[in-house]
Amino acid sequence: MQGRAGAESTNRCRIRWLVASRRLASILLLAFSDIARSEVRVPVTVKAEPEAVPLDLTRTALIIIDMQRDFLEPGGFGETLGNDVSLLGAAVGPCKAVLDAARAADMLIIHTREGHRPDLSDAPKAKIERGHPSVRIGAPGPMGRILIRGEPGHDIIKELYPIPGEPVIDKPGKGAFYATDLDALLRNFGVQHLLVCGVTTEVCVNTTVREANDRGYRCVVLADCCASYFPEFHEMGLNMIKAQGAIFGWVSDSQSVLAAMAPPARKLAAV
Repeated sequence: MQGRAGAESTNRCRIRWLVASRRLASILLLAFSDIARSEVRVPVTVKAEPEAVPLDLTRTALIIIDMQRDFLEPGGFGETLGNDVSLLGAAVGPCKAVLDAARAADMLIIHTREGHRPDLSDAPKAKIERGHPSVRIGAPGPMGRILIRGEPGHDIIKELYPIPGEPVIDKPGKGAFYATDLDALLRNFGVQHLLVCGVTTEVCVNTTVREANDRGYRCVVLADCCASYFPEFHEMGLNMIKAQGAIFGWVSDSQSVLAAMAPPARKLAAV
C-alpha cells in the first residue's frame, strides 16, 4: 500500500511539473514573440515640406478620407451644389497608386465616410439646418438621401473601394476622430504615423490632421492625393498644415511616398 501511495504521489508531482513547465513555455513564447515584434523596424525617410520626415512603416497607417460617391461622381450631391467634381477626381489616381503600394506592404489601411443615421439622431440641428432645404442632410438626392449611411451616394467610389480587412470609419463630423473609435483602433495596432489622403483638403482632411496632431500622431499629408472644389482652399489648407515647422504635420506627395516604400528601401532593421 505504501509503495502504491508513493508512486501516486510521485505521478502527481510529475503532472504538476509538466503543467507548470508548459505554462512557463507558453509565457516565454509569448514574451519573446512580443519582443521580436517590438524590435522590428522598417525605417524610411519621406521627402516632404517643411523638411524630410522619418517614418517607421511598421507603425504607419494609410487613412483615406471621405472618397465617397456623393462628393466625387457626376450627378452626386457635390455637383448638385454647383461644384466641379473633376477637381476632386484628380486625386483618385494618386490615391489608388498609394493604396496599392500600402496593400502590397501589408500596411494598416483605414477608410472614412462622413454621414449620419437615417433618423438623424447623431446630426446636430445646426448642421442639419444649413443650406437650402432641398439640399440639406437627409433630403432626397441624386444618389439617395444626402449624407445618410447606407444610401448609394454615401458609399466609397469603386476605384478605392475597401477590401476585406480594411476598417471603414463612419464619422458624423468633419474630423475622423470625433465620435468614432479611430483612436482606439490606431493604438491597438501600435500606429504612430499617418499617411493622409482624401477630400476635401481644407475641411475633413485638415480637421482630421489637427485632431491627430493633438493625440500625438505624426501626419504626412499627400498633396496630390487630396483635393478641394476650390483650388485656392486646397493650397491654403496644405500651407496651414506645414507652417511653422510642421505645426500640424508634413506635406508630401504620392511619388515621394512610393519612392520611400519601394522594396530596395524597405530593409528590416532591429533597433
